[in-house]
Amino acid sequence: MKYRSDHIPEQYDFERIYTGAEPKPQPKPWDIGRPQPALVAAHDAGHLTGDVLDVGCGLGDNAVFLASRGHRVTAVDIAETAVREARQRAAAASVAVDFVVADATRLEGYTGRFDTIVDSACYHSLAADRREPYIAALHRAARPGAVLHLFAFAAEFEAPFPGPHRHTADSLREVVGGRWKVRSVEPATYSSSLGPADVRAVIESEYPDDEAIEESLARLALDDQGKATMPVWHLRAERPD
Repeated sequence: MKYRSDHIPEQYDFERIYTGAEPKPQPKPWDIGRPQPALVAAHDAGHLTGDVLDVGCGLGDNAVFLASRGHRVTAVDIAETAVREARQRAAAASVAVDFVVADATRLEGYTGRFDTIVDSACYHSLAADRREPYIAALHRAARPGAVLHLFAFAAEFEAPFPGPHRHTADSLREVVGGRWKVRSVEPATYSSSLGPADVRAVIESEYPDDEAIEESLARLALDDQGKATMPVWHLRAERPD
């Protein structure tokens, strides 16, 4: 199913989403209660090192995972409610993470601080005019030789349910490559918190006249916990010296 772009807000207000002022499907698709398997795989392969900045950290599960593996982690999100919950999750896991409410397109006060930057599916939630300032802010926050890991919903593959903006591999290379040296853009999979019944509810709420819903659900790819997955691009880039 090719979901129309006119159903996608140009800019999301995540504080309103987390507080319930702007209704979204329950459970929230990105709140899987554990680190994203794609991020865990990248870490276990040795691709995340040193001091880490987790941008768009949401409820903090990726940041908590990285801190539990010995990294010094700073995690930022625009939504105060999400950051408050993330701090509680870190405390419950007995790990130290510096959670901060911050605008990811500015990142003031973090110049030259990080060896690794992780985009926790933040880029694909940004409006078009905020993407280049965002990439520039990440560049400022990175040390020379730092590595960026950016995960964004992939436009080339069929989406199993409506969601944020999707990007082609070429568009990611173009925007990120304006500041960074792109090393690879590879397909990966992001897990969601949505089971098949949840996906049906999302589609029915946004596309009530969709006659292909059964076909879409039949093609739904599930992870090892029976939750729907989304195809993403995993971009890796290096900050030039």
